[in-house]
Amino acid sequence: MSDIPTLRRILGQNRTIAVVGLSADWFRPSYFVAKYLIEHGYTVIPVNPRYPEILGQKSYKSLRDIPVKVDMVDCFRKTADIMPIAEDAIAIGARVLWQQIGVLNHEADAKVRAAGLDSVMDRCVKIEHGRLFGGLNWCGVNTGVVSAKRPQWPSH
Repeated sequence: MSDIPTLRRILGQNRTIAVVGLSADWFRPSYFVAKYLIEHGYTVIPVNPRYPEILGQKSYKSLRDIPVKVDMVDCFRKTADIMPIAEDAIAIGARVLWQQIGVLNHEADAKVRAAGLDSVMDRCVKIEHGRLFGGLNWCGVNTGVVSAKRPQWPSH
C-alpha cells in the first residue's frame, strides 16, 4: 500500500516498531531511521542478534523474543530474508510489515495481507514520515502532498 491516506494511517496509528536488521553503526541507514523514529515519539525495538543493545534499547535475537506488543515490523534485510520475518510478524500479532527501500518480497507481501496485516514495500519509514507529517517540504523537497494546512502530528 502506498497511497497517502493509508501511509498516514499506518504511521499515525502504529507507534511501536520492531526494526529487524537494525545496526549499531551510526553510519548505517537503519541506525539513522531508528534514531529519527525515537526522536519523533515512536518506541523502537531493535532486532539483531549481533548486539545486546542499540540506541539505548535492548536488542532481541528475533521478533518472537520480544515480550511486548509490536505494531509494525520494519525490515532492513535482503529481499530473500523477508519471508521468515513476515511469518514471525504474523505470529506475534503485528499490524504492519514494512519493507524498506529496495526490498520487495511479493510473496511475503501476499502472505501478510492474507493474514490481515497492512504491507508496505520499497519505501522508507523516515522519508514517508517526513513527507507526510512535515519536515521534508520545509526543506524545499517536492513531497507530492499539496495542502494549505499544516499536517496533523500523530498524538503520542
